[in-house]
Order: sequence, then structure tokens, then C-alpha cells
Amino acid sequence: MAKAITLVESTRVDHQRQAQELLEHLLPATGSAARVGVTGVPGVGKSTFIEAFGLYLIEQGKRVAVLAVDPSSARSGGSILGDKTRMSRLSACPEAFIRPSPSAGSLGGVAQRTREGMLVCEAAGYDVVLVETVGVGQSEVTVSSMVDFFLVLMLPGAGDELQGIKKGILELADALAVNKADGDNIPLATRAMAEYRSALRLFRHGSSNWSPPVVSTSALESKGMDEIWNIIVDHRIKLGDSGELMERRRHQQQAWLWSMLEDGLRRHFLARRDVQSLLPEMEAAVGRSNLTPTEAARRLLELLGDGQENK
Repeated sequence: MAKAITLVESTRVDHQRQAQELLEHLLPATGSAARVGVTGVPGVGKSTFIEAFGLYLIEQGKRVAVLAVDPSSARSGGSILGDKTRMSRLSACPEAFIRPSPSAGSLGGVAQRTREGMLVCEAAGYDVVLVETVGVGQSEVTVSSMVDFFLVLMLPGAGDELQGIKKGILELADALAVNKADGDNIPLATRAMAEYRSALRLFRHGSSNWSPPVVSTSALESKGMDEIWNIIVDHRIKLGDSGELMERRRHQQQAWLWSMLEDGLRRHFLARRDVQSLLPEMEAAVGRSNLTPTEAARRLLELLGDGQENK
């Protein structure tokens, strides 16, 4: 599995061709797993939660795959990829598979090939695929566009944090879980839950068949894991019965297609010799404020209509 995902993540052209051939063979065995995205503010304890939740699922007889997206350095492009060390108990379980991947600057902190990695995990027979993202603040739409259930972890003591919540995440979340609800944090968590429930009433959720619940959890004490799983199962049943789950996955596949098209067009455009020749000049002019970015982009895009591509 690790080799298959490495092949899928490779940027080499020959590897990409092999990866697509592999995925075509695997496709008939995919689609049955519960796909769950887990995101949250920095410091909320995503890795600790995922370990506790994964261990609970294994106790219920499930096989769990975790695709943990690690932040890539904006300067060096490197990643620590230390998620397995943060989930030491879960990584020791034979029923679990943990794969840290670099975000490599992709939107929403989700690695470019995470979608393909999910298919590999499903074909290998994993019942639940958990996607841990870099965190809230970039593009939560990317996360929700590849999972069935989008869980957002919050900290106790809403207060100022509630003020800063982006409207988009409340509209995308299928459930909010106030984590670290233990010890002295219990009263804060209770108050936070009430505030989040009030906030959710102000927004219209994307599904007419589901109202996002707000619950409390303690990853440290492994509390609330059963409630989270029951919510995911309930969500799956309701959306499955209404046909919305299948429709959501169809839309996700189409969004994936457009994402690949945009990525491919960008790479082909930047590979043109005429673009490579003009681009530094345009970047320098924009940097000196001699040219607006809009005009620079227009001049570059005009090359597409000039028929001057050098093959």
C-alpha cells in the first residue's frame, strides 16, 4: 500500500502513467468506505483525536486508514511527516494504516494526490478513511469536496474564537466537536457548545437532509468517540436513503476532473517556451508596479491565441 501511494504521489510522468493504470484496476473495489475529513483550529488536538477515534473504531471491528497531511514549508518545500510519532498507539495496530503526506502547497492543506490515496485504501479493504488536514484557514472547500463527512474540531471557551470563525466552515461542517472537554475545561466546553449551536442556526447547511450537531469530546480521555461514530453512521444512512450521498460523490468526481484539468492546463501553459520567455519580464514589471497583474496576465494569455507554441 505504501508503495502504491508513493507511486500515486510521484510527479514523474512514467510513474503517473503507471499510477493511473493501477487506479483503473482498483476502481471496482472502491467506494464502500466511510470517508471522513477532520479539520480544526491549530492546537485543537487533531492527531490526538484521530488516534483515540481510530482505536475506538478498531475496537468496533473496523479497519482504519489515516491520510495525515503534513504542512510543507513555504520556503524549503519540506515537511516533517511526523504524524506516526504523534499516533504511536494507533500506528502499532495491524488494523490501522497511517500515511503522512506533504501538503506541497496544495489548497486546503490537502495533498494533491489525497483523492487517489483514498482509493488505494478503500481497495485494500479499509472500512473508514480519515483525512487529517493541515488546519482551518486555507480552503475548507477542498476538504469537503473529497469526503462524505466533514468534522470540525473546536476548542472550549468559544468567546473570541467564535468571532473569528469563517462563515464558510460553518456551512460546510457536518458536525462540530468541542475537543479537550475534560477537567477544568468541562464548563467552558458546555458554554462553547451552546454558542456554536446558536451560531449554526444563522447559516444554511448544504444538505436539506441533515442538521449539523454540536458535541463535546475528550481525545485525552477517549470520551465521546462513540457519539461521533453514531453521528457519522446516522449521517450516512440519512444521506444514503435520500440519494444525496451518491449525488455528492458524483459532484466530487466532477470537481476532481476540473481540478485535474486546471492543474494540467497550468503545467502545459508554463512549459511553453514563449511563456517562459515572457513571464520573467511580466513578473518584473508587476513587481515594479509598472504593470497591473491583470494586464500582465492578459498579455501572457494572448500567447495562446498567437499560435506561437514551440513544440
